[in-house]
Amino acid sequence: MNAASRLVVVSNRVALPDEERPGGLAVALRAALAERGGLWFGWSGHRAPAPAGEVHAQRAGRITYATTDLTRAEYDGYYAGFSNRTLWPLLHFRLDLVEYSRENLDAYLRVNARFADALMPRLRDGDTVWVHDYHLLPLGALLRERGFGGRIGFFLHVPMPSSDLLAALPGHEALFGNLSAYDLVGLQTRRDVERLQDYMRLYRGADVRNEQGQVLMADGHRFRVGAFPISIDTAAIEAQAADAMRRATVRRLRASLSVRKLAIGVDRLDYSKGLTRRFRAFERYLETHRVHTGKVTFLQIAPPSRTDVAVYQRLRSTLEGLAGSINGRQADPDWTPVRYVNRNFSHDVLTGFYRVADIGLVTPLRDGMNLVAKEYVASQAAEDPGVLVLSRFAGAAYELHEALLVNPYDIDGVAEAIAQAATMSLAERRERHAAMLATLRRHDINAWRRGFLEVLNGV
Repeated sequence: MNAASRLVVVSNRVALPDEERPGGLAVALRAALAERGGLWFGWSGHRAPAPAGEVHAQRAGRITYATTDLTRAEYDGYYAGFSNRTLWPLLHFRLDLVEYSRENLDAYLRVNARFADALMPRLRDGDTVWVHDYHLLPLGALLRERGFGGRIGFFLHVPMPSSDLLAALPGHEALFGNLSAYDLVGLQTRRDVERLQDYMRLYRGADVRNEQGQVLMADGHRFRVGAFPISIDTAAIEAQAADAMRRATVRRLRASLSVRKLAIGVDRLDYSKGLTRRFRAFERYLETHRVHTGKVTFLQIAPPSRTDVAVYQRLRSTLEGLAGSINGRQADPDWTPVRYVNRNFSHDVLTGFYRVADIGLVTPLRDGMNLVAKEYVASQAAEDPGVLVLSRFAGAAYELHEALLVNPYDIDGVAEAIAQAATMSLAERRERHAAMLATLRRHDINAWRRGFLEVLNGV
């Protein structure tokens, strides 16, 4: 591959140039596309009442954005059905929540085939294709079937579960087994790499070809598997958080606390985030550390997601009940221990909230990475930083060793970590924060995308 070769990014949802997409991934992908010139292909985000298929293209600078609509039936089967009700819980180790139907699997495969059909005429000799996430697992194999011979990389943003869990899914070989069609499969952590290698050995007869265990041979194709932990635009978050302290919303939050400390959690409303256990852990902290009564306020921001899925509706109801119950038992006339907010805030406001917060609670039951943990660290004021309480089952725990690492299933352990964070000395807080921030500055979002593409280039 030469430096002039074009990059083609394929994702379930395209971040168009006129859309505000908080976070660093869209910015990083645009930067990669702009450097080499390229195409970003995927779903437009729109549902068409009539049969879909038309591709809409627009150009901005050196990037062409090509999108296609989904029909309502495709949305229900491919996206809401198989992607979100089947693959999402499976990949987050929740086999008990997996809803499977052959109809939804067929819809998932049909949409991926339609994407491959629409993309093939737009590919050129020498293009490098970078496919993103679980919505598009079989796309590489489908492009190979249609004759594309260039490099294809795949990055999975969510966790990779064990072989036994993957094998419980009917038709798993057509999805996970066909990852061998890619030249490079990128995962978040070394542990995820080991799980995929085990799966490929068991179900594809893969043969590991180097001492590091990262080059595999399966189905007659040699491919590489590696850990590429995704990150944030560290410098931008640092600057944004400092600027956000002038925002009226951030100033009001700070003023409302008076002398109290703030613990913050910011998560999409999802069962993988461990929110019910987090609420119970904060209540346990209040019960077992009465000397701290009235001294710490917990703000949980949880914008709703997938509101048409029953398990998410039940989660929202449960959290509302827990917040009311904790406040009813623990509150004083001048202090509400839990502030539960079920709506979105702009990204710059959130980084200001992180900077105000003395404790960051990031306690998912399972997460591929969790960028909130990294953004919380980058948002802190170095002279008086807060403390990150982080789940061992988040990918970020493999890098942010200086956080207070907890088992989110251990409510008493999380409660003790909150107490430790609330009383940690300034010297220890500075030491822990400085080490984590140095890691994030070395390994930011641009280092992540360059690292992946350099390895793909060398395959």
